[in-house]
Amino acid sequence: MKIATVIGARPQFIKAAPVSRALRSMDGGSEVTEILIHTGQHYDANMSQVFFDELGLAAPDYNLGIGSGSHGWQTGQMLAAIEEVLLNEKPDCVLVYGDTNSTLAGALAAAKLHVPVAHVEAGLRSFNRRMPEELNRIVADQLSALLFAPTETAVSNLAVEGMTRGVHLVGDVMQDALAEHLVAAEDRSEILKQQKVSPNEYLLVTVHRAENTDSPERLMGICQALRILSINQRIVWPVHPRTRRLLDPAMVAGNISLIEPAGYLDMLMLEKSATAILTDSGGVQKEARWLQVPCVTLREETEWVETLDGGWNRLAGADPIKIVDAVEDIDRSFAHLPRTPDLATGAAPKISQIISSEFISSHKSLEDSHGPNAVSREEIISIS
Repeated sequence: MKIATVIGARPQFIKAAPVSRALRSMDGGSEVTEILIHTGQHYDANMSQVFFDELGLAAPDYNLGIGSGSHGWQTGQMLAAIEEVLLNEKPDCVLVYGDTNSTLAGALAAAKLHVPVAHVEAGLRSFNRRMPEELNRIVADQLSALLFAPTETAVSNLAVEGMTRGVHLVGDVMQDALAEHLVAAEDRSEILKQQKVSPNEYLLVTVHRAENTDSPERLMGICQALRILSINQRIVWPVHPRTRRLLDPAMVAGNISLIEPAGYLDMLMLEKSATAILTDSGGVQKEARWLQVPCVTLREETEWVETLDGGWNRLAGADPIKIVDAVEDIDRSFAHLPRTPDLATGAAPKISQIISSEFISSHKSLEDSHGPNAVSREEIISIS
């Protein structure tokens, strides 16, 4: 069995690492070949290579080097390049993660070649179609033969949209990654020392989503809130390259430290040790909840609705008054927030076992839902 895994952004590196390891080490592993395709969506060393190094993720078999660009250009370039790889490798299945342009391009390229798609983190919905991530995940789910849902809510969302076949509730692979690497982060990370901060003496901030970075009004509102909060507390902000290009130094005056994007281990330590986290990242919202650190989400909605339970996560959007009020409310209520149970791991082995049963044990190809495996270049050209 040959699996082509498509990744391209830092959250996907984190999600793919435990699944890749499970696929390559499961019983019958000699029958499994994983082809790792890196689109290059995140290409900076701090956004890409450091994650491969820290997570023990195998070097990509293909690095497409697409880089940044508009959504249409980037997705189109990825689609064409991934198609080339799939025509060459003829995999039995294409595995995609999350909701990025790499996810969409991988799913589209596979579906057009009649290669079954497996989507990890299927069924998530923010119900905000202005977000490119929402469109990406909806299309990826519709194209997928195997839908690996992380939560009961995700399973319900798929059922509402008429998708019940091939749906598997497996849990969250990011929880697997966090449980596996947290001790290493505590032992090896020097980020707190480097930034001269102590645990519970700073706020951690991340901002990268287009709805915030591409809107001057929203970005200004977030920065205004941070300036107010920095009067009484240090703020540490690992800045996404796109966000940094849009920031005017005057927007972040005050006790705010803008630092380079952090690797996985450093980011875990920054999250674990923060008084609270302000973010528009879905992954960081989840990690905050698992680490029992209060979170303020800089959006009007979240696809991770479970993080809102008990008051650990609050939605504040980009309104400076709402952001400041949410942080101050957390300060007042932190001691009364319900504790989190131990981390639930095992999503990655479940995914590998399900893929194994579909493609090895029962020798199924899912052709009944997506037709025969990859067609040849000549057939594609003749169709075109």
